[in-house]
Amino acid sequence: MLTKEKIHFTIDRLPDNLTIDQLIDEMILLDKIEQGINDADDGRVFTTDEVKDKLNKWLK
Repeated sequence: MLTKEKIHFTIDRLPDNLTIDQLIDEMILLDKIEQGINDADDGRVFTTDEVKDKLNKWLK
């Protein structure tokens, strides 16, 4: 879950002059990273073999 502290940290490390698009991109990236961490913590991950199988199917 995103917290104000994480959002503040992200905003503080951005340059002083930025566009709203850059800010939105950073917030989306932060949210996606948080989702990935939560998925990993909850065991919603693929094994290396599962990824290789899926990738082989996609590349055919």
